[in-house]
Amino acid sequence: MYDITMIGHVSKDIIEDPAGVQHIIGGPVVYSSAAAARSGASVLVITKAAESDRDELAILAENGAAVVVLESPATTAIHNRYETADHERRTVTLLQSASPFQPGEVPSEPTRIYHLGGLFVGELPDELIAELAARAPVALDAQGVVRASDGGRLVFRDWVAKREYLPQVTFFKTDAAEAELLTGYTDRDDAASALLEMGASEVMITHNTEVLLATRDGERHRAPLTPRNLSGRTGRGDTCFAAYLARQLHHDRHEALRYAAALVSIKMEAPGVFRGTQQEVFERMGRDSG
Repeated sequence: MYDITMIGHVSKDIIEDPAGVQHIIGGPVVYSSAAAARSGASVLVITKAAESDRDELAILAENGAAVVVLESPATTAIHNRYETADHERRTVTLLQSASPFQPGEVPSEPTRIYHLGGLFVGELPDELIAELAARAPVALDAQGVVRASDGGRLVFRDWVAKREYLPQVTFFKTDAAEAELLTGYTDRDDAASALLEMGASEVMITHNTEVLLATRDGERHRAPLTPRNLSGRTGRGDTCFAAYLARQLHHDRHEALRYAAALVSIKMEAPGVFRGTQQEVFERMGRDSG
């Protein structure tokens, strides 16, 4: 049995910022698998890519994940242009997209958690949530249900079916802007409460200063983000969410959130996936608490 099965497209990313241009293999499952596997979880990634691009997916196995690649005529490709060096503002253009996952298409490998890490609306149909929730708890990143492509241009739209499907989601992660879109609240605590009322069991909201976790049974936890620089800002939410999911398998929520915040703070200090050790994370946790 796997601890976490991650489902989502990989992306051939072009990252342009004031420092230059990089070409990397990205996507939520890339950043998430590295964070979870290096936190001690056994991870299976189920993704889609063109046959001609399969060799480029070696990074997933290098991250420590088992991999299943389903057929697709194309591999998703995205151009990210960051306006500023802190990577807080960007223009995202979808250049091409892999085919959507279909209900009945996901192999039924035993797992403790299904982690749905979509890039854009339509990649992971809403019906897939119900199918997988009948097998194991579902973790869902809001990115895959609110980010849409309008002729290739990134637009954000409310998730129309949120009240139908959130009750089937155990772990729900958003950033502060997505939380506001979904609930209308700028205050992150109010937004978390609204998402819990809609049915999610746990809600994580990431912000550039902290991570908030709220649960339906009344727990509230916060942990600071403490990166020394933001050169590795891309993949922040994916990394944080996956680190939390891995750590909470064997630890309480507060400890797992502190661990995730420390890990993603380290990851943000260098481009690419998290490549550190658990010992480095524990040392950062100790400094942050002091």
